[in-house]
Amino acid sequence: METLFLISNLLVMPFWGLMIFLPRWRGTERIMASLWPVAVTALLYTVLVLPNVPALLPALSNPDLATIAALLGAPAGATVAWVHFLAFDLFVGRWVYWDGRRTGLRAWVTSLILFFVLMVGPLGLVLYLAARSLKTHTVSLVTEA
Repeated sequence: METLFLISNLLVMPFWGLMIFLPRWRGTERIMASLWPVAVTALLYTVLVLPNVPALLPALSNPDLATIAALLGAPAGATVAWVHFLAFDLFVGRWVYWDGRRTGLRAWVTSLILFFVLMVGPLGLVLYLAARSLKTHTVSLVTEA
């Protein structure tokens, strides 16, 4: 499990690096235009979880804290959960990257927010939604005047 944990981290880091440090590079745009970076991570998650669905379904369909804590407390459960986080955070990060460009947020602002999406996913998303709201609200005030 330790090796899979390490591989899953190495799998997503190049994409985060491109979005955060080289957001305007043509290569970043081409790579992040594809869903493959997210799909590969989601596929890894699927390969890890699919064989265990029969055992996981009862725990997940009627979750209680002790059962979930036990699942996540084992190396296999923690690795699967981590890959889940990586896949969804990358999906959200990719959306923030493209939506930030479409919305007209400065690249450095989006890059800073992407760092937060990478480190603390939902908090980063909230920061992005706030920045996006400020940007679109400011733009609408200017265009309505």
